Amino acid sequence: MKNLQIYMILTLIMITWGLNVSIIKILVSYFPPVTITSLRILAAGLTVFAVLAVMGKVRKPSFNEVKFIMFGGLLSVVSHHLFLAVGLTETSAVNGGLILGAGPLLTAILSSLLLRNKPTGIQVLGFLLGGAGVTFIVLSGNKGVSSLSSGDLYVFLSILSQALSFIVISKASKTLDPRLLTGYMLIFGGAILFILGSFMEPGGLLRISEAPVYVWAAFAASAIVATAVGHMVYNTAISKIGPAEASIFLNLNTFFSLAGSALILGEIITTNHLLGLVLIVAGVLFGSGALEEMVLRQRRKRHSHHM
Repeated sequence: MKNLQIYMILTLIMITWGLNVSIIKILVSYFPPVTITSLRILAAGLTVFAVLAVMGKVRKPSFNEVKFIMFGGLLSVVSHHLFLAVGLTETSAVNGGLILGAGPLLTAILSSLLLRNKPTGIQVLGFLLGGAGVTFIVLSGNKGVSSLSSGDLYVFLSILSQALSFIVISKASKTLDPRLLTGYMLIFGGAILFILGSFMEPGGLLRISEAPVYVWAAFAASAIVATAVGHMVYNTAISKIGPAEASIFLNLNTFFSLAGSALILGEIITTNHLLGLVLIVAGVLFGSGALEEMVLRQRRKRHSHHM
């Protein structure tokens, strides 16, 4: 799969993840948050295994791969979702959005420290532009940045664990199919979240039968499309183009979640949001290497015409 194709697919995944933010807002208004998150992730894990079983791609992991699955599951599923859920209940959406926007930059730093992947000057500019775009969008909300709270620390820990999980996925996918890795991580992480949910939200399962049908349809869409398919594709992209390059696309999430809240929840999009989007798109083009690849392609075309 050529890199430009991967960039297009990643953009589509960001649209589903952006819309998923609004769907999750609906779900947690009906269900206890940790319990419903664990069920959503388990449903996603089962979906991944069903797809891979049809493709004949399921196999038992080796002992070394099990370590990666457990470490990746604890980081990308348990810590990320738990810290995010707790953090967002204790901080403003503005602060939360700003801290999440630091994710790609954090991933790039960890990637260069732990994987020795040095970003180019253009990529660094891309990470900074993307961060500026996210900041622009988030700050154009009605409420400015509120003073730092314990919730902000939780949101930061959530994004740190996600960034570290990208490094683990990058290393693990050298021997294990990233799609199968995704399935195992979702089941392992979802099971741990479910156990935590039963302690944190006793009787949580009893409250689950009360939701209307459309909420269950939203649950299915979130579990199957956003979580199962989204993570399978995203983790495959990490193994193909690298953690830092794949993470730059997460900046698009901020805009698409805004667009989703405008479409689904009736919130308003302003000119500032669109200006932020321009910065984010520029950041993605520079930071992912897509711009460099397009320039190289044009050069090759010209070169072949002159031959």
